[in-house]
Amino acid sequence: MPDWPVLPLYAFLVVVAFCRAGATYAVGRAARGAAGRRWRLDAAWLRRGEDVVRRFGAPAVTLCFLTVGVQTAVNLAAGTLRMPPRRYVPALFLGALLWAGVYLTVGIAVVETFWGSGRPWLLLAVLAAAALTAVAVRRLLRRRVTG
Repeated sequence: MPDWPVLPLYAFLVVVAFCRAGATYAVGRAARGAAGRRWRLDAAWLRRGEDVVRRFGAPAVTLCFLTVGVQTAVNLAAGTLRMPPRRYVPALFLGALLWAGVYLTVGIAVVETFWGSGRPWLLLAVLAAAALTAVAVRRLLRRRVTG
């Protein structure tokens, strides 16, 4: 393990995950409130969905932090389906602890692999390739939707 300030980095990542996911939840709650003022949202299927989220949503919130690409959707759904904050916040906190642990350990390992090899340009090349791939995929998807 390198001589990195591991505890401050871990705390920073926990705060980042907590704030980002909490903000997504808040956006979902606000959107639901706005939609509820505009339309009637008292359908039986919606109430059943809300009941399921209230009862079983906390583990889904916690575990979504171990996935890639699902975190935002789960946190937005928790807000939109009005998961009670007393259940959401502890699940969010546990998930943020998990996410920070994974990102810190894997992140340090990846950076040390490239940096410690004496070839930091290799890390930059991998990051540049990832960025170019993301741009290409985005353009392809955009072209597919419009065309």
